[in-house]
Amino acid sequence: QVQLVESGGGLVQAGGSLRLSCAASGRIGSSAVMGWYRQAPGNQRELVASISSGGRPNYADSVKGRFTISRDNTQNTVYLQMNSLKPEDTAVYYCSVRTFITTYWGQGTQVTVSS
Repeated sequence: QVQLVESGGGLVQAGGSLRLSCAASGRIGSSAVMGWYRQAPGNQRELVASISSGGRPNYADSVKGRFTISRDNTQNTVYLQMNSLKPEDTAVYYCSVRTFITTYWGQGTQVTVSS
């Protein structure tokens, strides 16, 4: 069974930075896609960024140039460096790991950006 443990959320002023981490325990396979989603109150969950096992990133247009996703395959860990944060980035951020069989989700971590 795969479990995802997230850390790094919190409260930051607009223009500030945060770094989210997500460590996956258990076997996720060599081709798993790791990513981050977010959900603000009243909104649907949306993709923020994802990264393939080979390190190819994919970003939502709203975060391009501000957020950077990376992963450490030796530690089964994915990171999201968030710079130039805006109040509209406020949401619960969820880590995900997508394998051939299923998608695993973290418990979510709150990111709040004050204006």
